[in-house]
Amino acid sequence: MNCKFLFPVLAACALTACGSRGGQSETPAPGAGAPQAEVIPTVEVVTATARDVADENSYSSTVEAYATNNIMPQTGARIRKINVEVGDYVVKGQVLAEMDRLQLEQLELQIQNDEIEYARLKGLYEEGGVSQSDFEAAELGYKVRKTNYQNLLENTILRSPINGFVTARNFDVGDMFAMSAPLFTVQQVIPVKLLVGISESEYTKVKKGDTVSITVDALPGRSFTGKVNRLYPTINAATHTFSAEVLVNNADKALRPGMYARVSVNFGTSHRIVLPDRCIVKQEGTGQRFVYVLKSDDTVSYVPVTLGKHTGFEYEVIDGIQEGELIVQKGQAALKDGVKVQVLNQ
Repeated sequence: MNCKFLFPVLAACALTACGSRGGQSETPAPGAGAPQAEVIPTVEVVTATARDVADENSYSSTVEAYATNNIMPQTGARIRKINVEVGDYVVKGQVLAEMDRLQLEQLELQIQNDEIEYARLKGLYEEGGVSQSDFEAAELGYKVRKTNYQNLLENTILRSPINGFVTARNFDVGDMFAMSAPLFTVQQVIPVKLLVGISESEYTKVKKGDTVSITVDALPGRSFTGKVNRLYPTINAATHTFSAEVLVNNADKALRPGMYARVSVNFGTSHRIVLPDRCIVKQEGTGQRFVYVLKSDDTVSYVPVTLGKHTGFEYEVIDGIQEGELIVQKGQAALKDGVKVQVLNQ
């Protein structure tokens, strides 16, 4: 074979093979560099509707006795007898305890003697046997001792000034009462009262005689009705609340002082927009609430809202949106302000 002709043929084949491999490396893969299709979020919307809702707020309070009396004598004395114990229900005028009667009995004998002497001097005075000044001095002394006797009697035989429960007894029979603490504490529970701190923004809405609803944790399932008895005339500068005194009849004595209570005050009705609570989105880190409002061009707008009460599965919306607007209720996780959406339930 002639080598002069073989070498050019081999060189040409080698160049052809290299050119073929080079062409394959520059050819783009199928689909490489093609534009991605835009993904449009899908959402469900609800129409913002307004209706009359109860304008009602709930406040915490504590049940208090209508009146609390600390029973004790005016001076120290030995306790002779105790008639009641803690938990007993007593009535007005009932004898609770008796103190040592020595001074009382001595003064009682003196009063009896004074009555005889007063009657004798009065007869002499009427007959002209005693001067007017002597008779008036004797009469005054007699009246003073009778007053002292009545006062000592009240401080020797201790009676309850009110109807109520005995809630404390601090001494025993035979103790020397030294006025360091009351002998008894009696609390009136028919009716009971509650002092309710209400926001100053509601000051003009609360009136004397308004009816309120009360529940207590100690009596689940029961509700009590009370009435506003007194409105305090000043606002607490620290809490921006005012106090309303509420009275509850409590005829069955079920409510007791110290019970934790929740007081619901109804301020009437308000016409407000109500939305399902799933429409409301909370902004991370701020606590601000907002909704997404669907616009006519199928984009959504991020709108902060001011919320009222949460009742059941609905929120009252006080400010931020208008009645009739379409609000996104499902699919918010994929949204941002101004994005175009596809509505599934429109």
